[in-house]
Amino acid sequence: MGKLLPVIIVLVGLLAGAGAGYFLRPAPEPEPVAEGEAAQEDAHDAGAAAPREHAAKAKTDREFVKLNNQFVIPVVRNSRVASLVVMSLSLEVPMGSADLVHRNEPKLRDVFLQVMFDHANSGGFDGAFTETGTMTILRRALLEAAGQVLGASASDILITDILRQDT
Repeated sequence: MGKLLPVIIVLVGLLAGAGAGYFLRPAPEPEPVAEGEAAQEDAHDAGAAAPREHAAKAKTDREFVKLNNQFVIPVVRNSRVASLVVMSLSLEVPMGSADLVHRNEPKLRDVFLQVMFDHANSGGFDGAFTETGTMTILRRALLEAAGQVLGASASDILITDILRQDT
C-alpha cells in the first residue's frame, strides 16, 4: 500500500491538471469571413458597427503633443522647500494641432505651473501623491487650464513622467 499511494497521488494530480487545462483554455480565434459574406454581415450589423467605427475614427484623428521641457514644482513646508516635484506632460489634441500647441507653449506652461503650484500648496503632492483620486484632480485642473489657452482643442492631459525628490 505504501508504494501505491504515490502513484495514486500522481494520477490524481495529472487528471486535475488536465481538467483545469481543458476548462481554462483560451477561446478559439474567430474564423476568417469571405468578402461576400462580410458585405452581408456589414449590412446586417451596420447599427452595431457604427459606434465601434466612430470610436476608432475618434482615436485616429487625435495626436499627442509632448511639451518640450519638464515642470519643476517646489513643495514648501514651514517656509522651506521640503521637496521638488518634476513632471512631464503631453496634450491630446486634434490631428494637425501640434503647431497650435507649440505656438502657445509659453502661455500653457504659465497656466500649468500655476495649477501645479496651487496643487502643491493645497497638499496635493504630499504623502501618496500618485493615488488615482489625487491625480484625477490634477489632470482635471490642468485640462481646464489648457482649455483657457487652447479652447476646446485639448481633450486630455497625459502625465508622462512624475518624480518627487525630498530634500
